Amino acid sequence: MSETIDRQAELAQLKAVSAKIGSDPLLTQGAGGNTSLKVGDTLWIKASGTWLADAMRRDIMVPVEMAPLIAAVEAVDPIAEEAHRFTVAALNTCGLRPSIETTVHALLPQRVVLHVHCVDTIAFAVRTDCVDQITPRLAGLNWAYVPYARPGLPLALAICDHRQQRPDVLVLANHGLVVAAETVAAAQALLDDVKTRLRAAPRATPGADADRLAALAAGSAFRLPDTETAHGVALDPVSTALAARGSLYPDHVIFLGAGSVIARDGEDVAKVVERVGTAPASILFPSLGVLMRGDAPPNADAMARCLADVAARVPADAPIRVLTPQEHHQLTDWDAEKYRQELARKAAADTAKIT
Repeated sequence: MSETIDRQAELAQLKAVSAKIGSDPLLTQGAGGNTSLKVGDTLWIKASGTWLADAMRRDIMVPVEMAPLIAAVEAVDPIAEEAHRFTVAALNTCGLRPSIETTVHALLPQRVVLHVHCVDTIAFAVRTDCVDQITPRLAGLNWAYVPYARPGLPLALAICDHRQQRPDVLVLANHGLVVAAETVAAAQALLDDVKTRLRAAPRATPGADADRLAALAAGSAFRLPDTETAHGVALDPVSTALAARGSLYPDHVIFLGAGSVIARDGEDVAKVVERVGTAPASILFPSLGVLMRGDAPPNADAMARCLADVAARVPADAPIRVLTPQEHHQLTDWDAEKYRQELARKAAADTAKIT
């Protein structure tokens, strides 16, 4: 009985921290990020496609049997990519699949793992000189840098290279941040510490031209984004130039598509759509702001803001690495991400029915 009470208490603590993390767009965006807690042989981890921000309002934690999953990873067995096969059905009250990052959480020996898409961290993680930039900032911490690998099994295998070091902090190239500790409180404190150490001041931007954007959107299938912040990537020339270079991290590809669509001088929505051959999730209108496709789900709006937040923190002269065409294909052709996209579409459709 006491073990059950302890588990419930710790899960309650994790849910509270998860909701706090999920409510901060500078740490997580939309369905991005995941948290976990190891209780005995079971890993409790956020369900794929759910939002950390909802952790206190709905059941989003999925129980996974760790030993066979870790064995599958160590054997480089493709079944490790299907973490839902390792769920503990009797305890899986939400009935959802575990996060696509379940293998990463299972491999880390610490009991509590917090994985976030911290924009301050990403602003460094997209740089080819990331290690040189962050080494002095993370002095005194047990940390490791992990070169880019597709989320899921490839990333788990890349992290395996650091298992002897047993790092408490992982900076994931073109991806985000992982912190790990033995208690929920210690993990949260470590996350706060790393976020502070890597904090970068964003460039200021002018306000969007709401009237011009409204005129551009009139009669089209496009709308203004959910937040004013999202416009920043089109209002700051340095950020726009960065966006033009390509996709910086996986969730951009999943929810906004490959790269960014930037309007040329004199183009309206119709001309942009005609030029690119499709209606993109978002269009950047330099010096004016951003328009979103009308049916773009909340995850897309969250990623539009994320792009603006990250880009504003990257210096103009920083050496940047963007995702390659092959890395784009690995993401868009991956069943786990197709499942997450489908959940996002269903959630958006349900919201539309309610409103």
